[in-house]
Amino acid sequence: MREVGRHFVFELFGCDAKALDDIKGIEWAMEKGAEDAGVRVVGKVFHKFSPQGVTGVVVIAESHLSIHTWPELGYAAVDLFTCNTNTDPMKAFQRLADLLKPRSMSVVELKRGLFMGDNP
Repeated sequence: MREVGRHFVFELFGCDAKALDDIKGIEWAMEKGAEDAGVRVVGKVFHKFSPQGVTGVVVIAESHLSIHTWPELGYAAVDLFTCNTNTDPMKAFQRLADLLKPRSMSVVELKRGLFMGDNP
């Protein structure tokens, strides 16, 4: 059996509210995290909501990294998908965790495009 990618879905709770609302810090952490993970950034879009919250996507040659924050709840939803099994998406996540400082979290890893045998 082979896979074409790894998809991580993170739920971060009890995060630093100020960090969750810091668009520049989040953008930096995601870009630096992508570099740490060994992926190539090909684009990005970030948006700061009023009165608070950030949404951002870093498009990588290997797929994407995304975040949605709720500072008023201390919560962030993070999605990391890489379609190259030689990269390390957890390194990208570590940059965000260092910034947001969650008190607790959950993670689900999905193996994407699982094929049985030689042909899809």
